[in-house]
Amino acid sequence: MSLREESPVAGSQSVPAILAQQAANCPNAIAVANGSEQITYAELDRRANQLAHSLKSVGVARESVVGVYVKRSPAFIVAALAAMKAGAAYLPLDPESPADRVAATLQDSGACAVVSAGNLTARLPEGPWRVVNLDAQAAEIAQQPTHAPESESRPEDLAYVIYTSGSTGQPKGVEVPHSALANLVSWHNRAFQVSAADRAGFLAALGFDAAVWELWPYLCAGASIHVPEEGVRNDAGLLRDWLLREKITVSFVVTPLAEALMSMAWPSPAALRILLTGADVLHRRPSADLPFALVNNYGPTEYTVVATSGRVEATGSVLPSIGKAIDNTTVYVLDDTMAAVRRGEAGELYLGGAGLARGYRNQPELTAQRFVANPSSGKANDRLYRTGDLVRELPNGEIEFLGRADEQVKIRGFRIEPNEIASAIDSCAGIRHSAVIAREQDGGEKRLIAYVVLSPESNVSAPRLREELLQRLPDYMVPAAFVALDAIPLTANGKVDRRALPEPNAMNTLREEEYIAPRTLVEERLAALIAPLLHVDRVGVNDNFFLLGGHSLLGTQLINRIGSTFGVNLPLLSLFDNPTLAGMASEVERLILAKIESAEAGEAKDLQPETESAVEGD
Repeated sequence: MSLREESPVAGSQSVPAILAQQAANCPNAIAVANGSEQITYAELDRRANQLAHSLKSVGVARESVVGVYVKRSPAFIVAALAAMKAGAAYLPLDPESPADRVAATLQDSGACAVVSAGNLTARLPEGPWRVVNLDAQAAEIAQQPTHAPESESRPEDLAYVIYTSGSTGQPKGVEVPHSALANLVSWHNRAFQVSAADRAGFLAALGFDAAVWELWPYLCAGASIHVPEEGVRNDAGLLRDWLLREKITVSFVVTPLAEALMSMAWPSPAALRILLTGADVLHRRPSADLPFALVNNYGPTEYTVVATSGRVEATGSVLPSIGKAIDNTTVYVLDDTMAAVRRGEAGELYLGGAGLARGYRNQPELTAQRFVANPSSGKANDRLYRTGDLVRELPNGEIEFLGRADEQVKIRGFRIEPNEIASAIDSCAGIRHSAVIAREQDGGEKRLIAYVVLSPESNVSAPRLREELLQRLPDYMVPAAFVALDAIPLTANGKVDRRALPEPNAMNTLREEEYIAPRTLVEERLAALIAPLLHVDRVGVNDNFFLLGGHSLLGTQLINRIGSTFGVNLPLLSLFDNPTLAGMASEVERLILAKIESAEAGEAKDLQPETESAVEGD
């Protein structure tokens, strides 16, 4: 079975060319806003042109790769656009990723230059790439010409390279050409009727390909991009308030956040007209009372972010589908022999069309395995991407997602290969062998569980393992629990028998820090907030929030609960600096004391004029 959707007008111009036209047509319109910082389309174009000239002066050329190691900000967008204007592909590097992962990504990509800013530059690993520091070299960049440099880039040239988790234990770089990005932009703006009046959010993690989707369609339409504070984007309550306050009209959020937002009260009418979601299985439908449309989307990085899309209605007998093929995309549902299955039968999803990536960087064998010849076409260059996802076609022509054909999982919207995590664990001292799976908790949230076989006389602990893994992996890839086994169970074919892996319990998990019960009322109340959030039985004085399985998204939720319970605003940075129960309690107590002292000082100030008057009267 194959389903194809043709676009009446396919994207033909590159993103840099379209944005140059926007700068000429609406130079004073706001392109990007970050709190009080705003840049117009003219300024975006000028700054990107000057940076593009600087990049070319250090050797950046057509088909080069330029790393962008900049925090979520207007500067990130300027740097990514500048790389494309210079004829190169931009490579987003998430500042929250471990230094080793950033180094490995830069090495594998063959990046010839990296754009960075401020203190981040000092964290960059050494390598053959030239570093352009937006702050230290600001005066030098400002001397560059303001017109666009000459570019020989063609539709088939790379627009960006983005790295995803790899089954071999190493991340793999997906190469996406300008033609594929242009098709995404063209479809998006047609399908959602995006105009210059729209206001979009920039919320996704920088290393997640959804961040590509959040930027270029809206800028090509003359709309404005709005950047929230870091603590806002992963907290449903704060995010809803921000979306309303900033009058965001169209925004993407990952599936778990979308489900949380759907359950909240929304004023009607609201500026938000479309909430886009994807990256995981959507378990619920929206209420008919919501003032915005919910659109569920599906797409691997290898097919330029989105391959299928569909509005989710309030009623339906099955879980929401992943919609139908987007413009200029063909969806195939095939069996093990690559023959089409009948409608309603399960099969593996294959994708073909304008959004297809070029392949994996420096991995021709893997590219050949995943990007295969189209059996229904006689053209040698007609390829399909084999997704590894199981789907079936519904009677209305939409696609129902059934699960993975292999071991890949998604955690917090990130696509993860458990073998990459297992490879990192196997390299830790005291570990002989490991396996990693995702287990679903109450409420549908997935947690990574690692099963480890220890070396003889090993005294490795769960906190030590997590601490070591955080030096190599992003926090969302660090397992929440480690189960010690005598041997990893195998099937008759020699593969890990995932069904035989036991549930974690107090008897089989690796030891955490020595338990010391909470000693004060503040510690007791904090422990009562943390335990259900992390699905643990108890939290001791020396237990580390992040080593118990916490991460930044859960951290923002904890901070909100602390605010509601204690009436103080604990900054997210303070949670990172004081991750133990004792450290958190000390900070909360300090903030409570400061609040009391401030209130007392205010009362004394209010009383002072009356006292002075009384003295004068005497």
